[in-house]
Amino acid sequence: MTQRGPAEFTPPPECPVFEPTWEEFADPFAFINKIRPIAEKTGICKVRPPPEWQPPFACDVERLHFTPRIQRLNELEAQTRVKLNFLDQIAKFWDLQGCTLKIPHVERKILDLYQLNKLVADEGGFDVVCRERRWTKIAMTMGFAPGKAVGSHLRAHYERVLYPYNLFQSGANLLCLQKQSLDDVNGKDKEYKPHDLLQRQNIHFQPSDTSAPARRAKRMKAESDCVKSEGGEVCDNRLNLRRRMGSFVAKPEPEREIPIQVKQEPVEVKVPNPEPEKSKSRYKKNFPPPPVSIVDLYVCLVCGKGNDEERLLLCDGCDDSYHTFCLIPPLTDVPKGDWRCPKCLAQECSKPQEAFGFEQAHRDYSLKAFGDMADSFKSDYFNMPVHMVPTELVEKEFWRLVGTIEEDVTVEYGADIASKEFGSGFPIKGGKFKVAPHDEKYLNCGWNLNKMAMMTPSVLTHVTADICGMTLPWLYVGMCFSSFCWHIEDHWSYSINYLHWGEPKTWYGAPGFAAEQLEAVMKKLAPELFESQPDLLHQLVTIMNPNTLMAHGVPIYRTNQCAGEFVITFPRAYHSGFNQGFNFAEAVNFCTVDWMPLGRQCVDHYRLLHRYCVFSHDEMVCNMAMKADSLDVVLASAVQKDMQLMIREERELRDKVRKMGVVQCELFEYDLLADDERQCVKCRTTCYLSALTCPCRPGVQVCLHHAHKLCSCPISNYTLNYRFTLDDLYPMMNAVRQRAESYDEWASRVTEVMEAKLDKKRNVTVFRSLLEESGEKSFPENDLLRQLRLVTQDAEKCSSVAQQLLNGKRQTRYRTGGGKSLNQLSVEEMRSFVRQLYNLPCSLTQAPLLKELLNSIEDFQQHSEKLLSDEVSADSVSEIESLLEEGSQFDVFLPELPQLRDRLEQARWLAGVRQAEDLVTNPCGLSLDNMRRLIDRGVGLTPHPSTERTMARLQELLTISEELEEKAQSLLKARPPESLEMLCSQLTQVEGVPAYLPNCLLLQDTVNMAKQWLQEADNLQVGVRIPLLGSISDMVLRAHAIPVQLEPLKQLEVLVSEVQSWKELATKTFLIKNSPFTLLEVLCPRWEVSSSSKKKMRKVKGECVSSGKKKLVKLDSMSDVERALSDSKDSASAMFTLAEVRLKELESLCSLRAANESKLLPAADCGALKVCVCQKPPMGAMLQCELCRDAFHSVCVRDSTNRRDSKAWLCPSCLRSTKPPLDKILSLLASLQRIRVRLPEGDALRYMIERTVSWQRRAREVIDSYDLSLTSQDCRGALPTQSHWTTGHNRKLSPSRCQDWSVSGQEQSVFYTEQRCIPLQGLSAELEELMVEGLLLQVSLPETQQLYRLLLSGPLTIKTPHTEHTPYLTQKHSSPQRERTKTITSAEKKAKRRMNREYTEIRDRGIKPKSKKQRMSTEKTRERKAASVSASDVSQSEDSEEEMTFCPAESCLQPEGEEVYWVQCDCCNRWFHMMCVGVSAELAAEEDYMCVTCSTTNTGRRK
Repeated sequence: MTQRGPAEFTPPPECPVFEPTWEEFADPFAFINKIRPIAEKTGICKVRPPPEWQPPFACDVERLHFTPRIQRLNELEAQTRVKLNFLDQIAKFWDLQGCTLKIPHVERKILDLYQLNKLVADEGGFDVVCRERRWTKIAMTMGFAPGKAVGSHLRAHYERVLYPYNLFQSGANLLCLQKQSLDDVNGKDKEYKPHDLLQRQNIHFQPSDTSAPARRAKRMKAESDCVKSEGGEVCDNRLNLRRRMGSFVAKPEPEREIPIQVKQEPVEVKVPNPEPEKSKSRYKKNFPPPPVSIVDLYVCLVCGKGNDEERLLLCDGCDDSYHTFCLIPPLTDVPKGDWRCPKCLAQECSKPQEAFGFEQAHRDYSLKAFGDMADSFKSDYFNMPVHMVPTELVEKEFWRLVGTIEEDVTVEYGADIASKEFGSGFPIKGGKFKVAPHDEKYLNCGWNLNKMAMMTPSVLTHVTADICGMTLPWLYVGMCFSSFCWHIEDHWSYSINYLHWGEPKTWYGAPGFAAEQLEAVMKKLAPELFESQPDLLHQLVTIMNPNTLMAHGVPIYRTNQCAGEFVITFPRAYHSGFNQGFNFAEAVNFCTVDWMPLGRQCVDHYRLLHRYCVFSHDEMVCNMAMKADSLDVVLASAVQKDMQLMIREERELRDKVRKMGVVQCELFEYDLLADDERQCVKCRTTCYLSALTCPCRPGVQVCLHHAHKLCSCPISNYTLNYRFTLDDLYPMMNAVRQRAESYDEWASRVTEVMEAKLDKKRNVTVFRSLLEESGEKSFPENDLLRQLRLVTQDAEKCSSVAQQLLNGKRQTRYRTGGGKSLNQLSVEEMRSFVRQLYNLPCSLTQAPLLKELLNSIEDFQQHSEKLLSDEVSADSVSEIESLLEEGSQFDVFLPELPQLRDRLEQARWLAGVRQAEDLVTNPCGLSLDNMRRLIDRGVGLTPHPSTERTMARLQELLTISEELEEKAQSLLKARPPESLEMLCSQLTQVEGVPAYLPNCLLLQDTVNMAKQWLQEADNLQVGVRIPLLGSISDMVLRAHAIPVQLEPLKQLEVLVSEVQSWKELATKTFLIKNSPFTLLEVLCPRWEVSSSSKKKMRKVKGECVSSGKKKLVKLDSMSDVERALSDSKDSASAMFTLAEVRLKELESLCSLRAANESKLLPAADCGALKVCVCQKPPMGAMLQCELCRDAFHSVCVRDSTNRRDSKAWLCPSCLRSTKPPLDKILSLLASLQRIRVRLPEGDALRYMIERTVSWQRRAREVIDSYDLSLTSQDCRGALPTQSHWTTGHNRKLSPSRCQDWSVSGQEQSVFYTEQRCIPLQGLSAELEELMVEGLLLQVSLPETQQLYRLLLSGPLTIKTPHTEHTPYLTQKHSSPQRERTKTITSAEKKAKRRMNREYTEIRDRGIKPKSKKQRMSTEKTRERKAASVSASDVSQSEDSEEEMTFCPAESCLQPEGEEVYWVQCDCCNRWFHMMCVGVSAELAAEEDYMCVTCSTTNTGRRK
């Protein structure tokens, strides 16, 4: 039968769990006494020993055999058992009526008949409910939905099943309802199978090897044709009576086979009834009436008539006869089963109900066999390995099974196994278990349950008898769901349980102060059980759901006891529980001093319940009193108080008995009798001090509380048996008092100082003296001593902490439940600490000082709170720092300090932001790194609206800046580059952003450079001047570095490419293969002809001379020349520069030729000469260069390509190019002009072409002036005339024409020349200069060969030209006043005019031109003069060069010194001493100079 599903079980709160240290664990009673104030509030507690404490398991497993108890879970719960009892009574009632009870269904749920019956009774009974129509209310109370006519169904079921039973219980002469009322079920109801307790108790089944020890079954049996939910039916099944346990034996009944129904799910299944239907005809046999009047024996006891024999029923119990129509109500048919008459029915139902108890199992188990069975049951039940089943699941399932009627789960529990017989789980001395040496410590350990109950602190040591389960441990072997019901320990003692191994044991406990409340709740919820068994809770057979008790206000606590853990229950603490699986536990009782008053209360309670005592409390107290000298002082004090109560009560009882008339007294030693032989016949209390006996009842006695209950004899016949007289008891009490007085006096003083108030408090030294006294007198450890020690320790600790706080030191304090920890006190803790100082029982000098410190801290907190409540400001940094400095002086944890530190960080951060944004201190603005750094710092700050706003602004600025930077960087790195418009549009977005953006600045610079470059490109395109290659290349390089799309760049790159192609073509045209010269070096005049024995005139400040107003340029190297050409603004300037280089070339070459000619004079020492590229003396066949006139070994230059007689031979240094023809060079120049780009090589090429053309014209004039006729007549072996040839030394230039060098003055000479050279003797300077310049040209001209052949053939006759050319190399007879202006080429004139214009520009701009003075070192002048003198007898060219060092002034002063200053005429280009012409250095630098001759000539022309 089911009811509404119970709510899911809610676990109660956990009980305290203690984990003692080794020091605390050493003394179990001291530790239990220590934790008692906490643990007794919950009734139970759990103790976890130190991990290293692991005693060996000493039980004899092989010998351990036990017979467990059988537990059917739903019979344990009180409310469930009440329902089962009620259903059994109903079933028995209907069974005696020949019907089988079937439980009806309503709304597809089995009807709760017990609840229905109770609700109807509460409403006033069947008649009242029907009359007031309360069935709908009852249906709703039972949980049925309204509006479905459930009330009418409930009424029909009640009237059919319960109403007859209630009428019978009320005493009405009701036999049964009509047959049709019970049979009208149509197979829809569920058959109720009674429990038949008596049958299970007395009928023994043979155990089957295959049957499981526990099973799940339904208590209801469904019919196969059950469809609807109404109706009932009576069948002929016999009743199963519920069993009872104990020594009660039920009346034997014939055995019948009892089917066991096993179901797994709560569905209705038809279970066939193996018992055949028993039909018994109740009619008299239909035979003819006997002739004898035997029929008169069968008459109806109601009407007294014997007629209608076919309607006459015969009782199966007493054989009385009743007419069916005489019964109330009348029966229409004969019942099929056994039928009882109303008389027999009353007799059967009036039998007293047997007490409920556990049935013993029918087999004996070993520990291993029980474990296998237990594990198999649990794994099969939960369908998973036992170790994987959660404890929470087992707990909820247990309470579900306990509260259901439908499911029957049976388990077995090996409880209360005597350890004396099979051995304890702990090792004991002299036991069969051999203890290893390292485990011997467990033999005497206080937590060994064999030792604990009988240790000195336990008062049970004074109980003389061994009490199994109380002073001797009991063993418990559990399986899943096996349980122990609600109970308290005997005599309300302590108990301790140790789980040796196995799965956990779940405990529930209620504190001792709630014991009566728990008993009242259980009696209220199950009063029927307590009516028959007042001491039901002492039988350990009843359990109730903790949730139910908690719902009625009973405090319940729980815990899971695991292997190796202790569970301690405290006095009068109700506890229950169940096992999670197979395990092995051991338990024992013990009593401490604090239990003594409770023990006496328990004996009084037992007397009211008529429950026997396990031991005599009075006997135990007297035994302790007789050992007063050896008693502990605390125990002596407790015994003395207990004896006072005992003696006063005994005196009153004896006085009462004496007044009743008992006069006979007799000493009787009750301690010699067994406990069961000296029990009070009325209350079953164990008698010790006294008892009453009567001769009429030998061996029977009563306690003095029940003196009237002994017998009916006169009181005078009673005898008072006593163990001690009152005079004997007083000395015993006085001895105990004397033992306790010293302690009491000390305790009173301790109590006095502990309870002192205000100014009466004593100093802590008084507490120390009392503590020392307790040690000296060996007072036992008790609550008072512990309290004194604790107060003293607290006072000393508080004093130390207070002093440390005053000294500003960090203190050490202890927290509850933990060890030492170094922490600062909080303000609240300090406030509490100050209160604690004033609340201590003793006075401390540090208390007022600490109070002042607390006031200072509170002032600091108020100031801090005010500051923290204000808005965060960057200006509050100093104020916060001062507060932090003040707060750090307090050695107290101040919650404001972290907040102040956070506020300080916030203020500093805001100050940093403001400083970073300040343009005065940071002109560049806020950079991205600073923003990120500030944001990173801000992220770690405590959130605050001010910082959050600033953070949001910075984050937004950073986001915008990063986007702008990223965009700018992408624009700068874009390939191909973006347009200038795109970059400019991006820059417009940057405007107004208050941040330093390097990429954006770089983008701005890029835009500026791009604009500047485009402007320069536009200037190149619109300018009148041809751009230089260097400028274009530089612009291209700059454009490549500018990441902007520049339209003119491609044109410039094409232009540069064309120029490079032109240069490559020119290089191929001019340069010899593997030539060491560059193209520019080949095309430019030779400035590096010689570096030794040269006489140079230096202008002022070391600059070269220029004839105009041109800026002076230094031309000492090829790089200087290239730089000058590159820096020239136009071609005219470049031509002028090249003209300057040409002058230096001719000058240098003249000196070189003179020096080389002087080396080869016949008078020279040939061995000391260094000639040729090998720099060795001349020897053997030699070659002489026509240009530099140096000699070379034929062997060294044998492979020269120009060793032909038709051409002038040039040395490798003088042969610089391939000398292409002029037309090819002209095409190169034309291609360059088409490109329209100036470059140094182009200017040099143009100058070379002009020079070539000029030279070609002059050469043609010379060739054309040659007198062929004169040449043919006079040249036939004639020597040159004096007028045309300059006399010189005779040299043999060739073996055929001249005297050989080997036969000259130096007879030892061993070299000769292989080729003919142009003879210099008699050769005019003009022709020599012309030939030299022709050889210098890097162009192949026919005039060069013609002139060479003419000069090689002999002296020439030259017609006087209209324009006389001034020779570059003057002779001595040459006039210094000869004008040289006519010899200046057109290019030189243009260059000079260009310089004049530039000079004018410079002057107009205010820039002072450089001086035209030329300094010439006199030392160098002397060197040149010496070189000239040494070579004067060799060549006239040396003399002509020397003439250039003389001033042409008419009255030359011939100045001497380290430096001589010169000035050049701007018309004739002649040089004068500045001293000789009267010109100062300032005037020469600022104005043009014109010599006297040029001034006269210009004046005459103007006229």
